Amino acid sequence: MKRRDFIKGSAALALAAGTADIAKAIDLTDNNNQEDSFSGKLIGSAPLLENYAETSMGVAFTVNALANGYVLIGEKPDLSDARKVKCGGYRLCDINDKVLQVRLTGLKPATTYFYKIGADRIHYGGGYDMKIIGNEEDPAIYSFTTAGKKAKAHFCVINDTHVQWDPFSMAIEKVAQLSPSCVIWNGDASNTEETIEAQMKIFLQPEIDRKDYGSRIPYMFCPGNHDSRGWANRHLENVWMYRQPEERSPRDWDLGRNFAVRMGDIALIGLDTAEDKLDSNPVFAGLFNSAPYREAQTKWLKDVLKRKDIASAPYIVAFCHIPLFDPRPEENPGDLAPADSGPGITHPWASWQRTCSRMWGPLLQKAGCQVLITAHQHRFRCDTPAETGQGWAQIVGGGPELNSVTSFPTVIEGKVEKKALRIIVHNAHTGEICLDRSFKPRR
Repeated sequence: MKRRDFIKGSAALALAAGTADIAKAIDLTDNNNQEDSFSGKLIGSAPLLENYAETSMGVAFTVNALANGYVLIGEKPDLSDARKVKCGGYRLCDINDKVLQVRLTGLKPATTYFYKIGADRIHYGGGYDMKIIGNEEDPAIYSFTTAGKKAKAHFCVINDTHVQWDPFSMAIEKVAQLSPSCVIWNGDASNTEETIEAQMKIFLQPEIDRKDYGSRIPYMFCPGNHDSRGWANRHLENVWMYRQPEERSPRDWDLGRNFAVRMGDIALIGLDTAEDKLDSNPVFAGLFNSAPYREAQTKWLKDVLKRKDIASAPYIVAFCHIPLFDPRPEENPGDLAPADSGPGITHPWASWQRTCSRMWGPLLQKAGCQVLITAHQHRFRCDTPAETGQGWAQIVGGGPELNSVTSFPTVIEGKVEKKALRIIVHNAHTGEICLDRSFKPRR
């Protein structure tokens, strides 16, 4: 199945299932009777660890009635030293009947923590008419380890899962087998999502056996073009919170998806290539502002590569959804339409060569980045540094199709072994190894 046909078919199904809910708004007071009489299970999912970092961690989970959530966290396995962190942070705690997000801060680098989730069921009648009418805690105690220079240098990458449960499950099982320090979800988890319920199903309630896939292994998210399409995806932060503002300067606070994280000897750099159609494309009604967003990321990237913990790392691995190099752009130019071509652009892919590739590629080259890991094209490929012409190798992940010899779900593994960065690409469908290559430390 061709990538474009696959996307169109999946998007049509999602749209048909979700458009009836687009205009719904939550009126808490109108739901009082329903919420107060609710007698089922309050917590609706296992927790998902979001935004792997040195001193913070995000925890998200679903609920089935109006509630405020919390996390009990400590360094002892029995949580006898636990502190309670409520959903919503300072001033006002959050109340939500779908997804609760708790931000854990003040953590220590490269440290293992134990935690469990809980929720207070809330009656809300407006004004002072609020009270707790029930409580539920997940009996399971989970754990995670924060990032840092002393953390285990081991990551995995999945991409282009597109709400296809069989290939997604295969990739998740492989990740569980490899047990990395973190996972980078390199875009296009979605198709076109119109409702928060669809997002909940993708990230928090997937139709796979390992429903706690992200409860012990933290995830980082590099959005793809499809992850910003649809009414709900315009506010992806409802299910996947932005990264901590403290990770960037005030100038860059609005860059909520970028990351620069030190994990052992590896510096992990995450960039957001955003929508692959031009902002001027009439199908978007002027509602995308991707070009200035990429330019702002260029300033951020230039500065973050000089940051002490990043500049001192022996290895730099960068991640973004859309490839910055393609040896055969005419065969898979993405979703850019020929009509998008502007003055001097002879092929749609040239717009990427003039933007992301030309802005970010030389900065990664100057910093000595060894590997750029991308996705988008649903076809595994490895481009050597000589082929990219920018000093870094580019590895393109596969896709969710299970009936193709060229497109298959991949798990890209990276780890430091024997004073080298080893990149292994696993075919999650067949179990075969597609690539096993080592890279020397930066000079």
